[in-house]
Amino acid sequence: MSDSRRIVIAGTGSGAGKTTVTLGLMAALKRKGHIVQGFKCGPDYIDPTYHTAVTGRPSRNLDSYMLSHAAVKEIFVRGSMGADISIIEGVMGMYDGKEATSDTGSTAEISILTASPVLLVVNCQSMARSAAAIVKGFQLLNPAVRIVGVIANKVGSEGHYKIVKAAIEQECGIPVVGYLKREDEVEIPERHLGLVPSVERGELTPLFDRLADLIEQTVDLELVWKLAQAEKLPAEPVLFAAGATGTAGDVTGEPPGVTIAVARDSAFHFYYPENLELLEAYGARLRFFSPLAGEPVPKDADGLYIGGGFPEEFAAELSQNQAVLESFRTAIQSGLPTLAECGGFMFLTEAIVTTNGDSYPMVGMIPGQVTMQKKLAALGYREVRGKEGNFLLGTEEAAKGHEFHYSTYQTDAQLPPAYETKGLRGTKPEGFAQGNLVAGYTHLHFGSNPQVVRRWIERCMEVCARA
Repeated sequence: MSDSRRIVIAGTGSGAGKTTVTLGLMAALKRKGHIVQGFKCGPDYIDPTYHTAVTGRPSRNLDSYMLSHAAVKEIFVRGSMGADISIIEGVMGMYDGKEATSDTGSTAEISILTASPVLLVVNCQSMARSAAAIVKGFQLLNPAVRIVGVIANKVGSEGHYKIVKAAIEQECGIPVVGYLKREDEVEIPERHLGLVPSVERGELTPLFDRLADLIEQTVDLELVWKLAQAEKLPAEPVLFAAGATGTAGDVTGEPPGVTIAVARDSAFHFYYPENLELLEAYGARLRFFSPLAGEPVPKDADGLYIGGGFPEEFAAELSQNQAVLESFRTAIQSGLPTLAECGGFMFLTEAIVTTNGDSYPMVGMIPGQVTMQKKLAALGYREVRGKEGNFLLGTEEAAKGHEFHYSTYQTDAQLPPAYETKGLRGTKPEGFAQGNLVAGYTHLHFGSNPQVVRRWIERCMEVCARA
């Protein structure tokens, strides 16, 4: 195939309507029988959950801060296989990224790396010809970004839309492919609490159908399809290069054959797809289980991965199942090499205290408790280095990740931290590392340092050999 279809949905700023347009386009194109692949710029894992629910294919993050440019391209090409069109949802405003003076980490940078055409979503409320000035500014700031069309959002009427369209098309030389009315604004549900359970129960299906209806009525889907045509993107394998499989400490080249149990359900659901795929590429078998459904840590597990999610939403249910809690205690005490991130870290503490003051006992392998806050407690990229006792990451090694949580952790004990994390507000010790347990709030992207995967599997093999 000499070409493929892909398009970036960028916004002039947060709140411009990117998610509404992205989900509507995905749903409308899928309704027409197309296979649609979703991507999200940046580290966010809420929007990909929506994408996955709409398209039926796991959405993936394209993050040019956490990952090398080559890895971003590889993830895009691998993820797009078998799809008719890839839709990449931007983050914040199109040029907003790591810093004010460059495009690093921005939607613009991802569009350039993936050689993708861009559809710019413009909030046209209370403006007419001025909308053309906004689009022209976005065109001029970095000419390497290829803006191929505009969607006018929050227009007051069809007449208002025609004025905006005429101005933009005359001054900017690109088509305005459609619009959404202010009165049609669809409320996307709260973007964190309870999202995954409501997706799993099918409660958001009517929302997706409504968005598809709106897009079909006022957006030229055939033109979007045409504008999304692009040359095939060349990408060298760097994370999943040939020879990765079976190299984790096994000189014969045979896969190590270790089993890593992965907690996955409504309470623990956030895993970058590449993290799981890298574990498999290096020879691990993944065994998924649901603590929420009463499933204990599998007895044949050689390692344990407890990802992020919203255990606070299910604190009552999780705390009641003593057999499940005991299985985690037994597994970790017996030396099972374990990584717990964010929600997994919270689950391993002594208790989760909800915003209304109710305290629910948890696994208790980490002294102290977490208390839920009504406001965001931490958000941002992290560069992490291992601390003494962290078997996954050496003290001279770095990996990259992201923090996003509404809870704070309190303990009176002097505990060995897992990481030294560096963010916008400086450097601090974070998490807990002892024996074969590494836990903390930071969500690591293994693609930023695949040695983490290699080391984890090697430790699993060592523990197996001693058993």
